[in-house]
Amino acid sequence: MVNEELNELEDNQLQEESAEPLPIEADSTDTPETKNDSTSSLSAEEIIAAAQKKSSDEDDGRAWFVIHCYSGYEKKVRHNLEQRIETMGMKDMIFDVVIPTQEEVEVKDGKRRSIERHVFPGYVLVNLILTEESWYVVRNTPGVTGFVGMGNDPTPLRTEEVAQILKRMEAEAPHIKVSFKIGERVHIISGPFNDFRGTVSEIDVEHAKVTVMVNFFGRETPVELDFLQVERS
Repeated sequence: MVNEELNELEDNQLQEESAEPLPIEADSTDTPETKNDSTSSLSAEEIIAAAQKKSSDEDDGRAWFVIHCYSGYEKKVRHNLEQRIETMGMKDMIFDVVIPTQEEVEVKDGKRRSIERHVFPGYVLVNLILTEESWYVVRNTPGVTGFVGMGNDPTPLRTEEVAQILKRMEAEAPHIKVSFKIGERVHIISGPFNDFRGTVSEIDVEHAKVTVMVNFFGRETPVELDFLQVERS
């Protein structure tokens, strides 16, 4: 099913598809995106709430589908599709286009930067009422290479699948990415051990702490530091 395919993609770190370049120019800021760049006209909270509604919302036939595009072209595809929805008068059939992302804090050279990482590179979610007309608009959008489904039929995501994917956009604590790893030499740039150099022995991502072994008075001493206090040597 769709959920199994997405889980398999995530487990394999969603490596990029090898294919010929598209006749559209990739946006260099597309992956990763800066935090200030909106990924949807709706917030993740509103999307999840809409996905969990029953009765009337289900009766009108709208559902979430997953479309393929080349990794790095997600924003271009979303922009192209939103333009087609506008110019072709499909707002009453195609409701939203979402790029699932997750906030990531990158710590590099003693500096912290918030970015948006694509949860599923090369995949975009579309909420629509599936008809020949609406699907024609989607599948003929420049950059769209296919869809997730069985055979030639697009398969809608289940409500729980949509919520599971999109709630990751609402994570309370952002994922932290550091530029150093265990066993690597680093330079301490602030605090009591400023300008000391040592080797990373432990990384505590949850608390944004790193333990560095430094040579202090002729012996190796573990020093716990904040991520921002060290940089790669």
